[in-house]
Order: sequence, then structure tokens, then C-alpha cells
Amino acid sequence: MAYYKDLREYIQALEDDGQLVRVKRRINKDTELMPLVRLQYRGLPEEQRRAFIFENLVDVKGREYHTPVAVSVLAGSGKIYSIGMMCEPEEIAEKLAQAALHTYEPKLVESAPVQEEVHMGDTLMEHGCLEEFPIPISTPGYDPSPAITAPFWVTKDPDSGIRNMATYRALIKSPTRTGLDFSRPTRGIAIHWNKCREKDIPLPAAIVIGGPPSIGYVSVSDYPIDTDELTVAGGIAGEPLEVVRCKTIDLEVPAHAEVVIEGEVNTHELEPEGAFGESIGIMSLAQPRPYFTVKAITHRRNPIWLAFLSQFPPSESTKIKHHGNSSAVYKHLRYDLGIEKVLKVNLHEMADSYLFLVVQVKNTSTEEVWRILEAAVKFKLSKRSKIIIAVDDDINPYDLEMVIFALGHRFQPHRDARIITQQAEGLMDCSLGPMEVLERLREEKNPQRPERSQLIIDATMNWPYPPISLPAKEFMERAQELWKEEGWPELKLREPVWGRNLGYWSREDEEKAERAIKGEHYKTGEIQAQRRIR
Repeated sequence: MAYYKDLREYIQALEDDGQLVRVKRRINKDTELMPLVRLQYRGLPEEQRRAFIFENLVDVKGREYHTPVAVSVLAGSGKIYSIGMMCEPEEIAEKLAQAALHTYEPKLVESAPVQEEVHMGDTLMEHGCLEEFPIPISTPGYDPSPAITAPFWVTKDPDSGIRNMATYRALIKSPTRTGLDFSRPTRGIAIHWNKCREKDIPLPAAIVIGGPPSIGYVSVSDYPIDTDELTVAGGIAGEPLEVVRCKTIDLEVPAHAEVVIEGEVNTHELEPEGAFGESIGIMSLAQPRPYFTVKAITHRRNPIWLAFLSQFPPSESTKIKHHGNSSAVYKHLRYDLGIEKVLKVNLHEMADSYLFLVVQVKNTSTEEVWRILEAAVKFKLSKRSKIIIAVDDDINPYDLEMVIFALGHRFQPHRDARIITQQAEGLMDCSLGPMEVLERLREEKNPQRPERSQLIIDATMNWPYPPISLPAKEFMERAQELWKEEGWPELKLREPVWGRNLGYWSREDEEKAERAIKGEHYKTGEIQAQRRIR
């Protein structure tokens, strides 16, 4: 089939593959929904995690909703993500890289499913505006309100007209007002906001809910500031994405989204925003942030509300960022810089898919490894990583135990590590200092920010090693055949599965091993007896 046109086709594909759970019992969207989905991240291995769609919802006041809520449908697991990308899990990084290299300009259409129902002007409040939708509380017991956790914000640069799409959660403040949490001044929407502030105008913005999965994948990824993420979404699909003009603001949005919330971001006032459970694993505290006022809501008949599960890792948030961020660093090193010896890149989920980076390289000298590591340090996205490790091609960068193996056996701290210090950009990292100090710094206009540092490690072999001490390939493959014939439990093999020559192995050593599997090991014993020393 062609790429998914909308969220509904994609959800059906998940269901057909056995990756979707439909919950038909009555669920409280404020106190039960997110805790239920959270349990699979605390109690199941990744391969057993599923996407959820809740069809019978109420809130804490007993109000009933007819709109279903979909959670963990874009990145509940690597398998789910690969279905959204229409590729195998091991192909995701390359497909994302190619989508960024081969983009498609969106196609403007005159009418669209997302505008089947329109609420604006005198009819804005006819269904309660934002209250029409069962927006969940993400961290019940800590969050101050429901939050839109999968909002794909669309804005335009007021000078160049280049669109930007990005995901910034939005706490619900009234039926017509939300917060907007963008904290880094280098992000597209922050640049647009500051330009509009200088021009003394509000920033037109649209919140897109749902649509083809490609929209979600590009919205959470970091691209160069002059990149229109909707063109990359077309690159994933292999065809232009259809867009339609908004009703009240000068923006174009995906035509096959479920809901679009049109409005403006005030550029002259800030109000307290937060707290909120963040994907770094702790609550962010209330901080001054812009706010968004709704001017119109358009949606499909019987829309589906899309939400992300974030908060403590691993989560859907860290999984979707993991793939997008890892692919971005991979593309930068392998294609933008032309370093073909870079094979794989992995930003580990438990470090928020930013802070712990492993780069797999092949046949590199020590000098080449350090050039690759230094290039990673300079790249905008991986510049945030606290630990960056280079490993050989026999080390799976996704397997933390194998990374530890490389650190234990191929790394000397005094020789193979460097520390880079610089001023911290943000103040969300609790390891920078006590919370009361960070809170005080946030209130200052030009604070003296604390130092942050990066640990750069070469955990590759600096010279040839003896072979990996596992049976050779032919014997492990035969063992797998025997295992299956016996009907024993299904294996989930981890690399390395068999031994590998790492360079320091003589022909004599090979001959000894060959004699052993022929039953001629006594001959080896005779040779060794002749070499006795006193």
C-alpha cells in the first residue's frame, strides 16, 4: 500500500499487526488513562508493549466524552515506530536520514477532512472549545492540569515565510487558552516568537493533532532552522503531504490531521507555566512562559485525540526522540560530513535520548576516532550529550551491556578520555546545582550560568586483539538448528552471537583449533610437549 494518509489508516495497520489494544471499559481520563499505559513501561519488556486506544472516557467530574484517545501509537516500541515508518526496525535511522536528504514540498488543497467541522467566531464555544476533547492529565498527583502532549505546533518565520513544525507540550489554562513551553532560544518557534515580539505583533500558531505518523516523527526531531519539517514528512512518505490553509490565520496545516487548533501566541506577556512531568524523569517547576489563545478549532467528524506518554524514561517520548535524534546525528556524521566509517549512532533512552551517545565505527585509526568524536561534539544536537563514546563495529551500540564490555576492555581513562567544559545553556539539569540556586538563576535576566561538561571516550581497540571467545559462526548456527528441533523456548539472540577474529591470531592458533574439531588435539599436545622449557 501507499504511505498512510492519516492516523486512522495507521491505527488499522497497528491493529492488523497485533500491536494495538482497544480499551472499551469506562476509564477516567484524568486519573486512570495515563497510569494504565505507564504500567507497560514499568512492567513489560519492550517487545510486549502496545499502542492503546481508549473509547469510553469520563473526567473527574463525571463528564462523558465521545472522542477516543490514542496513546503510544507512534512510538510505543521500536516495532510500532517501524510500522509507522513502513520499514524494518533496523532500517529506521537510514530511512529518516534519506527523508531529510530527499524532501517533497507539500501540496496545497482547497478542502480537507480536518475542516469537516469548524468552530470560530460566534460558534467557537458551541462545543466548549478545548473542553470538547478528553485531554488527559499526564502525571496525576503532580501535574496542575490536563496537557496537550502531542501538539505539533506550526508557525512561520515572519521574515522568510519558512514554516516550522515542532512539539512543545501545552497545559490547559482555560477553554480558550493554553501554555506553551519552549525553553531554548535556538528553536524555530522561539526565533519566530522573538521576531514577532520585535515587530510588536502576536505570533500566529496552529496546534495540529494527529495526521499521518510522519508528521509526529518530524515534529519531535531537530532539523536545521531553515528546514520545513512538512517537506521531510513528505520525504518519509515518498510523496508530497497535502496541506490546507487555516481559517483564521496565515498558516498551512496537514489536510488529514484529526484536529487543528488555530490561534495566536502573545509576544508581550508571560505567565507561570507548569509544573509538568518531563521526559528527563523529574517534574519541571513553574516558570514564566508565553501563552496561546484559541481563535478557531477545526476537526474531522468523530476525531481521534492523539497523546504522547512522556515523563519518566523509558516512555513513548524517549522512544520517538531516540529514533529522530539518533538518525539526525547519524545523517550529520555519515552524509553531511561524509564520514563513511560511521555505521550506527544511538542516543540511549534512559538519558532522555540526548545525554548518552554511542557511535559505532569501522576500521578506524585512533586519530580518525577522535575526529569523529570532535565532529559529534560540535553538532548542535549531540552538543547536549554529557557522554559520547566511540565503539568498534563488533559492539552493538544499542546494547548497553556490550558498551560496558568495550569500556571495560578497550578503554584506559588516562589515555582515551577527554573532558570538555562550557557554560550551561539551560537550567533544567538538577545536577548543575541545588534547586534553590537554579530557581534563583532562572529569575535573573542575565544569569551567570554554571559550567557543564562532556566526557568524550574512545572505547575502540587501539591495536589488534585476540578473537572474541565465543564458538565460531558455523557451530553457533548448527546449535540454533538443534535448539529449534528440540522445540525449546524461542531465542532472542544478542550480538555477538559467535566469535570473531579481532586481528591478533596466528596461523598456528588457527591450526590448533582446526585439529581440535577434527579430534586431533593429541597432536597439538605432542607439539607442545616438544616445546617444554626449564
